[in-house]
Amino acid sequence: MQSMWIEPILAVFFGYMLGAIPFGLLLTKLTGGGDLREIGSGNIGATNVLRTGNKAVAALTLLLDVGKGAAAVFVAANFDSGLGVLAGMGAFLGHLYPVWLKFKGGKGVATLLGIVAALDPILGIVFAVVWLGTLLILRYSSVGGMLASISVPIAAVIVGHYSWIPMFIGFALLVIWKHRANVERLMAGEEPKVGSS
Repeated sequence: MQSMWIEPILAVFFGYMLGAIPFGLLLTKLTGGGDLREIGSGNIGATNVLRTGNKAVAALTLLLDVGKGAAAVFVAANFDSGLGVLAGMGAFLGHLYPVWLKFKGGKGVATLLGIVAALDPILGIVFAVVWLGTLLILRYSSVGGMLASISVPIAAVIVGHYSWIPMFIGFALLVIWKHRANVERLMAGEEPKVGSS
């Protein structure tokens, strides 16, 4: 019976360790941009990297954050599809609460996109369209990320992935929780738009 738990635990651990890699922080330091936690919002994600003025590093951060979520799912799913789901959960939690940064991580939107796309490309497309569409129209990264995360459990109902719905709802709630300061700024009319000075 104990051996039955080894693979699931390893999948979550693998996903967590992969998700906990703070690419934005590392890349910003390597390119001479300083400590990302002391810039802009202090977040380690691509949107805050963009505030350093280095669009290339911001784009690379976005790709790597998406990639680590997808990689966690794909690698673990090679052994069992259920392990892929567990590794995805671990990656998401690792990005939000990385042990290396005293559990103060990013907001999870890019990593969630990678996880969702790896689990089901259709859901990934829905996520990306909602995220990018909202960003282009409203220019609020926070609003795009929150709406995209909310769209996933709704889309899961439509395509019939009922067993994933509780997980996706949990992901969406965590994304909204991590954006609580953004929500306060939005309500106060103080949330900066992407591309604004």
